[in-house]
Amino acid sequence: MKNDSLFLYDDFLKETIARYKFRGDYILARVFSAFIREKLKALEFDYLVPIPLSPERLYERGFNQSAALIHEAGFTATELLQRVHSEKQSKKSRQERIHYSQVFKPLHANIENKVILLIDDIYTTGSTLYHAAKVLKDRGAASVRSFTLARG
Repeated sequence: MKNDSLFLYDDFLKETIARYKFRGDYILARVFSAFIREKLKALEFDYLVPIPLSPERLYERGFNQSAALIHEAGFTATELLQRVHSEKQSKKSRQERIHYSQVFKPLHANIENKVILLIDDIYTTGSTLYHAAKVLKDRGAASVRSFTLARG
């Protein structure tokens, strides 16, 4: 699966994304909105799909950071997936993330022959995006690619 990222996940971005994601600094989504808007205008897709959070994580954070990036860039997020477990990926080792089992299930929507662009904040191992893409391809999506704020 092809992934496009805006930035390298360096120390500055690590701290900025931690403030955004874990300390609830939602306004930081606006900082990136012009960059995201410009990149998304150049890509073709039928649906922009944020990587979902578990209900527990959504409650803790108060917002889905991936959906917020889409919204603040002026686009519409389409929820096509649901997370089925809640272990924090950031607390797992690289090896554990690569080998975890499927954590997404599809929501009922007809995506037959649609072009899907998955949106997430950070691409590290690609495991989360791979599992999300697999569910969508199994449901008949024509293609699935991803776009992330940063790549580590």
